[in-house]
Amino acid sequence: MVNPLIGRDTLGATASVAQAKSEFAALVARAEAGEKIIVTRNGRSVACLVPLPSRQPIKYGELRGLFLTEDLALPKEVIRDFEPSRRSPPAPKVALEPAQT
Repeated sequence: MVNPLIGRDTLGATASVAQAKSEFAALVARAEAGEKIIVTRNGRSVACLVPLPSRQPIKYGELRGLFLTEDLALPKEVIRDFEPSRRSPPAPKVALEPAQT
């Protein structure tokens, strides 16, 4: 149900600070659904409720080239996870001959 006290303009729905305070949960639900809500104080826009962008999963390899500064207070083993491997490549697998029966 849309509250008739909450106005609409070209930027989206508007609500005063007092209206937003009394109907905050409903306004957040509308923002989650994709609506942009402008909050006004004395008729002047002061804040905006909008949905957050959806989080995309990180794909393997997307962090390649990530640079970590030296001032990070992370354990060395965590920092090593972000650095290229310095190990030699794995040895080739040798095919075993089938056993003689």
